[in-house]
Amino acid sequence: MKVVLFCGGRGTRLNGPGGEVPKPMLSIGYRPILWHIMKYYAHFGHNDFILCLGYRADAIKEYFLHYNEAVSNDFVMSGGGKHVQLVSSDIQDWTIRFVDTGPQASIGERLKAVEAYLAGEDYFLANYSDGLTNLDLNQYIEEVRVQDKVLSLLSVRPALTMHAVSADEQGLVRAVMPVGETDLRINGGYFICRQDLFGYLGKGEDLVGPVFTRLIADRQLLAHRYSGFWKPMDTFRDRQELEELWAGGQAPWEVWKCA
Repeated sequence: MKVVLFCGGRGTRLNGPGGEVPKPMLSIGYRPILWHIMKYYAHFGHNDFILCLGYRADAIKEYFLHYNEAVSNDFVMSGGGKHVQLVSSDIQDWTIRFVDTGPQASIGERLKAVEAYLAGEDYFLANYSDGLTNLDLNQYIEEVRVQDKVLSLLSVRPALTMHAVSADEQGLVRAVMPVGETDLRINGGYFICRQDLFGYLGKGEDLVGPVFTRLIADRQLLAHRYSGFWKPMDTFRDRQELEELWAGGQAPWEVWKCA
């Protein structure tokens, strides 16, 4: 399946107001989070990517135009550095289409902008490009095919440190517990989309909103419950925690290392 990656975010909460690095290019270890997500999909055999570019599209283009395989792969150097032979490769079998969808476009508008490149695809995958998981993608896809709905999203527990408060009508507290321990679930992205989705997507509309409302009314929106590892990179603390997992050799999303 083709993989649509929404890469238009500014990452203000991570960069700060003056930051110039687009959110998908913020690094975890040697590589940006965008690379980690692409590597995840490629592990399951989905290596035909469409990047919906927005803020600082040039930075993402330049990164891949000058991609250095030696940074994250073993290699043999000889001739005083004149000859480099890679032992393995990351992106040699990837196909990446770069599409500038505008700096201010919504997710729905970005998706609509690449509709023509998805012609003939019964199903395609889509991702916010700011969260990581160790979900078994093959199993997820198979379950969605059986359900045969127009759109499926990953239903996950929020990775929040806030506490939920349960109280009666008089305000007397009955319980206080971490949000992550409640039954609250959120949209974790990792969409599986049927081509029919474009029939629900109106001009200028976002994906979450009117489109979801129509899908729900037609019983065509599926939430795949997942309680394994899933973590977004929304805040500086999130990025630190992901970096620490990677540095400690305990990055659950690196499923390609478990093969």
